Amino acid sequence: MRFVSFVGLGLALWLSACRAEAPGADPVPRLMPQDAGTDVLFIGADAVDARTVWLAGTQGTYAWTRDGGASWTTGVVPGADTLQFRDVHAVSADTAFLLSIGPGPASRIYHTTDAGRTWRLSFQNDVPEAFFDCMDFWDARHGIAFSDAVDGRFPVIITADGGRTWQPVSSEALPPALPPALPGEGSFAASGTCLTTVGDRTALFGTAAAATARVFRTDDRGRTWRVSDTPVVAGETAGLATLAFRDALHGVAMGGDLAAPDSFTTNVAVTRDGGRTWRPGTSPPFPGPVYGSAYVPGASPPTLIAVGPRGAAFSTDDAASWMPLDTLEYWSLALAGPEAGWLVGRDGRITKVSLPVE
Repeated sequence: MRFVSFVGLGLALWLSACRAEAPGADPVPRLMPQDAGTDVLFIGADAVDARTVWLAGTQGTYAWTRDGGASWTTGVVPGADTLQFRDVHAVSADTAFLLSIGPGPASRIYHTTDAGRTWRLSFQNDVPEAFFDCMDFWDARHGIAFSDAVDGRFPVIITADGGRTWQPVSSEALPPALPPALPGEGSFAASGTCLTTVGDRTALFGTAAAATARVFRTDDRGRTWRVSDTPVVAGETAGLATLAFRDALHGVAMGGDLAAPDSFTTNVAVTRDGGRTWRPGTSPPFPGPVYGSAYVPGASPPTLIAVGPRGAAFSTDDAASWMPLDTLEYWSLALAGPEAGWLVGRDGRITKVSLPVE
C-alpha cells in the first residue's frame, strides 16, 4: 500500500547501553546502538541466529552482519537504487530474499546466494494495479507473498522451489481461493510483518485502509482461505500493520491510525484460537501506530516486542500489559533470542536489545 510515513521524535534512549545496574536491582533491558554506515530508512529485518542478521531499506539498500552487529556490510542491489525494500527473509549468512514495494513493476523479489555479491530477480509484478506488501517462508522451499486487493481480490503468489519461481494463487477457481476484499482494502507495508507463517502450512495476513481491519488465514499453503474481523481501528489511514504468533493458537494483530501518530487508539487485537476470533488487547505505552512486532524465540515467559514511530515496548503476557523499551522511532525488528534482538528504523538506526527474560 502507498504507505504514509511520519517523522518520529528523536528523543533520548530510555535506557543507556552502558548504564550499570545497581547491586541487587531488578534486571533491566539493555539497548546498544550499532552502526551500519548508512543513513537509509531500514524497514525490514530478519535474523538467522544470534550472529547473522539481514536488513532491508530504502534506496535499494540491504545490510547484513555475521558477528551479532559488531560490524555490518551494506550494499545496493544493482538496478534497484530507486526501490524501497520493505521485507527481507534471511535463510543463511549467504542466502536471503528482498521484497520491494510499489505499483506495477516496482513490486519485486530479489534473491542472493552469495551474501549480496550477485542478485537474481525471481519475481516482478506485471499487474499495474497490484502493490505487494509482505512475504514469508514456511521452509527453505515454500514461501508466500501478497498484494493489496485488485478488482476485489487479494493477489497471492507462492513458491515451491526455494524462491526461484513464483506462481499466482488462482483467482479464477470456483469458489475463489480468497474471500472478496472490502472496498479500498490493502495492507500497510511498514515492517515486513503484515504476513506471517505458522508451522508448515499456515499463513496469515492483516489488512488496512477499509471499513474493518481483518485477518486472512490459510491452512493449506494458500489454496483456500478464510477471513475474520478484528477490533483494531480501521479506515482510510488505519488498520493492521503487523502480525505475530507464538504458536498455532496464540497471536496478536497490531497497527493503528497512521494519521494519528501522537494518539492512543484501539491498535492491538489478541487471539487464542488461531485467528478465528479476536478481542482487544492493551496498547503499548507509546502513542501512535505499531509498525512491527515479533515474539522472542526461546523466551520464558513468552515475550512480545512491538515497535512504532514513537517507541518500542515489550510484553510478557500476550499484550495484556507492557513495559517500555525506548522512545526512538523504529519500523521493524529481528529477534534471535532474549539476548539477541535488533530494532531498526530511520537514518540507518540499528539498536541491539537484550531483555531480562530467560
